[in-house]
Amino acid sequence: MSTASPPTELAIHRSGAERMGFFTDTSVCIGCKACEVACKQWNDLPADGSQFVRGGSYDHTGELSASTWGHVRFVELLEPAPALREEAERALENGGAHPGPPLAIQARPDGGQVSHPAAPSLPAGVDVAAAVARMDEWVFMSDVCKHCTNAGCLDACPTGALVRTEYGTVVLQPDVCNGCGYCVPACPFGVVDRDPEDGRAGKCTLCYDRLEDGLEPACAKACPTDSIQFGPYEELVELAGRRVAELHGRGIDGAYLYGAGDDPDQELAGGLGAFFLLTEPPERYGLPAQAESPVQENVVPATLAAVGAGFLAAAGVAAAFLRHR
Repeated sequence: MSTASPPTELAIHRSGAERMGFFTDTSVCIGCKACEVACKQWNDLPADGSQFVRGGSYDHTGELSASTWGHVRFVELLEPAPALREEAERALENGGAHPGPPLAIQARPDGGQVSHPAAPSLPAGVDVAAAVARMDEWVFMSDVCKHCTNAGCLDACPTGALVRTEYGTVVLQPDVCNGCGYCVPACPFGVVDRDPEDGRAGKCTLCYDRLEDGLEPACAKACPTDSIQFGPYEELVELAGRRVAELHGRGIDGAYLYGAGDDPDQELAGGLGAFFLLTEPPERYGLPAQAESPVQENVVPATLAAVGAGFLAAAGVAAAFLRHR
């Protein structure tokens, strides 16, 4: 099943070009953030601080932004203890007001409990063996622009700064962007953001400049576990389907594809050019379960609206002319 964009939407045409895609297998992501570093180095993007503070984590970036086009999410799989659940339910009954400080005890997936002090002190050392043993308490995901088949940002852009390339990817041209920000709320994934310095939008280009020279994107090149795989879109979807079947055969029944291989009426944004293998519900990774752009759901497409307005204006002029005659 092809999820290619209409040929008329392509802004760049090249003989022999085919849709390229991204397959991110979260089951083998180790959270090393090599992809983040490679993305920033190649695209000359500023760093995000990288300061170790009390109560902080290795996830310094926190989210995608105009200066962070790739972000590795850290998702801890600890479940709240029964007492914490009861406290949260009471808080909801009281209109959301929390009755006191949060409880520190949380339940582990194996049924045990782990206690986190309210004001933890930084450890004197790290027990590497213990840390490796607890790796199954975490899942990681390298997040990027989804390069949607039905791209809301593309429909919302009034200047042509966002274009569809010959590879089916969506690229933002900063020199054409006027900083209007219409693309930001039009993205259901929260990918697009505006630069606080000049107001122009920024997002992942899937390294279009590298693709032109036959190179894979910088993040995929840097990934040490092949969690990020790049190639022709249809081939990647087939590869991902076999990977899901393999994991099911190993007893990981929760593995599934997010953004690819869905029935036409269940496709996310028409199908994602950058899709994922997940083992937890999408909300745990900060991904929406439903992902239709508000631009496409609630308003007439911009091009159709403009054509309609033109016809109405022409009809008005003609009517006025006939009345004058």
